[in-house]
Amino acid sequence: MSTFRVALSADFQKPDGTAAYPSFDLSPLEDEPQIEWAYVPVTNGRIAAEDMVGFDALILLGARFDADSFPGDGRLKLIARFGVGYDTVDVGACDANDVALVITPSGVRRPVAVAILTLILALAGRLMVKDRLTREGPNGWAKRSDHMGQGLVGLTLGSLGIGNIGAEMFTIIKPLSMNYIAYDPFADEEIAKGLGVELVSLEELFKRSDYLCVNCPLTPQTQGIVDAHHLSLMKPSAYVINTARGPIVDQAALTQALKDGRIAGAGLDVFEQEPSGADDPIFKLDNVITTPHSLCWTDQCFGGIGAADTKAVLDVMAGQVPDGIVNTAITQNANWKAKLQGGHADNG
Repeated sequence: MSTFRVALSADFQKPDGTAAYPSFDLSPLEDEPQIEWAYVPVTNGRIAAEDMVGFDALILLGARFDADSFPGDGRLKLIARFGVGYDTVDVGACDANDVALVITPSGVRRPVAVAILTLILALAGRLMVKDRLTREGPNGWAKRSDHMGQGLVGLTLGSLGIGNIGAEMFTIIKPLSMNYIAYDPFADEEIAKGLGVELVSLEELFKRSDYLCVNCPLTPQTQGIVDAHHLSLMKPSAYVINTARGPIVDQAALTQALKDGRIAGAGLDVFEQEPSGADDPIFKLDNVITTPHSLCWTDQCFGGIGAADTKAVLDVMAGQVPDGIVNTAITQNANWKAKLQGGHADNG
């Protein structure tokens, strides 16, 4: 029986060679005698084709995998992204090279929804300001009446997108007794109805939301959709929360809206440029809570994502179609199906 070789991008390691994320359980790979796995280098933020020669699958963390990353031996069958974002992977090139790309919605659904709830509660309670006041001693305590929090009952929570994470967000936030609205051109009306969510137009979403949460993928259609025009429609008391992808929001427009008081504040786990420079103007604002694209990172989150990725690897090794395929048409591709069964169809 031939060896099934699995690559892990080297950003899963610390500089000293130890595991960066111990909750990512590699024992399913280590316990399978047919599998041999190894780390592959990340060079200038990407995976190089020469380092992928001889591998059947890749579990990819934060590195880019572009059109020039595919090895020429045609052996690669699967790229398993560690998470749900796949803007670092060239999907068209996956199709051209007969490679399935999978993501892990089951692993991030609850952790990201909890992260959104964390930001909502922190913004509503003025948590960061009150933390600072407490540390200032009596002078800070004397100012606490100037920073009253906001109750959430009866306010409107809006979601830009009501897919995997958006639906989970509404599920866990339902006991807060807010009003729930969403815009999503691909929404399942029955799912929305079951969640008690009213589907509205894009402009109505911005006009009515007291807390507007970005829960859509980054695509050419969504890039910059939270722009100056849409921000101008919001209430001056409203907040924007983004835990999806930074470029969905026009960050310069958001910064200006926050400076001008056109909206009350924001909670951001993602940014247009990552890592962001310390001199970014948005970090100088005291009505913004920021986290470094890691608010949902917990032992349970990484454990769940890792379990989903290793299952995808094991499924492909067994000749089965894995869950979470992004480029779904690949399942009808003769070359990929031949790879899945242990062979490789003629490209000619």
